[in-house]
Amino acid sequence: MIRINQIKINVSEKNINEKLKFKAGELLKIKKEAIVKIEIVKRSIDARHKPQIMYVYSVNVFVENENKIKKSVFSNNIFITKEEKYTAPPMGNIPLSKRPVIAGMGPAGLFCGYFLARSGYKPLIIERGECVRDREKRVGTFFETGILDTESNVQFGEGGAGTFSDGKLNTMVKDKGGRNKEVLKTFAAFGAKEEILYVNKPHIGTDILCRIVENMRNEIIRLGGEVRFNTKLTKIRESGGKINAIEVCEYDRIKGKERLYTIDCSVLVLALGHSARDTFEMLLKSGIHMEPKAFAVGVRIEHPQEMINMNMYGVSSHEILEAADYKVTYSSKSGRGVYSFCMCPGGYVVNASSEKGRLAVNGMSYSKRDGENANSAIIVTVTPEDYGGRSPLSGMNFQRKLEENAYREGKGKVPVQTFGDFENNIPTLEFGDIKPMIKGDYTPANIRNIFPEYISSSIIEGIHGFAGQIQGFDRKDAVLSGVESRTSSPVRILRDESFCAGIGGIYPCGEGAGYAGGITSAAMDGIRIAEAIISKYTYKY
Repeated sequence: MIRINQIKINVSEKNINEKLKFKAGELLKIKKEAIVKIEIVKRSIDARHKPQIMYVYSVNVFVENENKIKKSVFSNNIFITKEEKYTAPPMGNIPLSKRPVIAGMGPAGLFCGYFLARSGYKPLIIERGECVRDREKRVGTFFETGILDTESNVQFGEGGAGTFSDGKLNTMVKDKGGRNKEVLKTFAAFGAKEEILYVNKPHIGTDILCRIVENMRNEIIRLGGEVRFNTKLTKIRESGGKINAIEVCEYDRIKGKERLYTIDCSVLVLALGHSARDTFEMLLKSGIHMEPKAFAVGVRIEHPQEMINMNMYGVSSHEILEAADYKVTYSSKSGRGVYSFCMCPGGYVVNASSEKGRLAVNGMSYSKRDGENANSAIIVTVTPEDYGGRSPLSGMNFQRKLEENAYREGKGKVPVQTFGDFENNIPTLEFGDIKPMIKGDYTPANIRNIFPEYISSSIIEGIHGFAGQIQGFDRKDAVLSGVESRTSSPVRILRDESFCAGIGGIYPCGEGAGYAGGITSAAMDGIRIAEAIISKYTYKY
């Protein structure tokens, strides 16, 4: 097939496929009738010449006879390529007498379980939180009442933390094995729009992602797997340097009782998520090697979505294009990186707490992205040198301290402040034209009290710097909320070249283990771990 890059078509064009065929025929110097099929590989937006906005396409062109295409047409943007297809590894030969167990059902655990299941391994997935439908109700109750369930919330439960976000699927991870595309194809197969396969910044939306997660779980079960909710990993048993069993705590929500029991296993996937702090503590005591890692902390910032649209599109709303997003980065005078993260067009800030007496925020959008405000995290890099301790969990303790400060500042509610007041280090008494769009109760406060000064000053410097890219970004009535502390895992569980931890048969996986950052990269790592298990073991159960 032939790849053509940089085909530009006005976003208002009605019949895109016909226009692509026509332009491809022109570029290849053939009649469009000679084109058998066109497959869109990528679509991005070129808004440099507002108000004229163009889609920029990369396409695969299938023709009747490639040999007849004149060599003179080939260039950096037109070339012969081969279709890359994902292939699972051949099965190993070490007998596996007990089914693999996966702890955690975020993107990493979900995709690891699905790929094991479709290869016949019938995995058992344990998840400390609830199934996604019950979890939605639990989270809704928390937003309305402030009553936190520490086992089922925005962080814990089927689908993981990414379920209550925008469902963003873009990733910077390069993967020659085709896992990235396989993740997108899987999401599409279970209910996402086909366009996620080619748009530059694919997203699903919280409302759609919840149903996709449920569909994938049902398929795992249909293929012979099992899922146990309200079941938390509490202990690892090993003998001779290898795992032989785990202990779990199952919570019966109807009876309000806990049941402790043992599950025999020789393969355990630790797909914990970045907020499983009690499990990290248990693993450290069990002799699992881990180390602190760098991450980033900061605030959520809200602007009118119309302002972002105007900056990106030249109009406050576009009849064809969805709500505009942005990505900004800045290097502060101190050398710390300041950047936007998890940008949610037309979205909401959410109370993403998971521990009593501690408060964290995140952002989310529904699939339509039709909320009044745009929000994103504005975060500052922190490293182990900032944590004030030498423990592998020092970064986690650093997070906890900031979240305790946030809880105290907001008296249990999300603390909120205008940027002007944040800069002047005074509590907010009233808001300007921008009103907070927050899931969960909030209160005006002084967010500066949450952070060390080096973080606050970096945030201020960065927001002013971003105004050079997005007009009005540093407006005084922009709304800040805190604390954004769960950007990625504060620890890395060490694994060797076979992807195992220090105890044989234990496979750290995904974002919580320190090997991913977002839904797609976590799902890709889940596939990678499934491949490692498949290529080593054959099932005999």
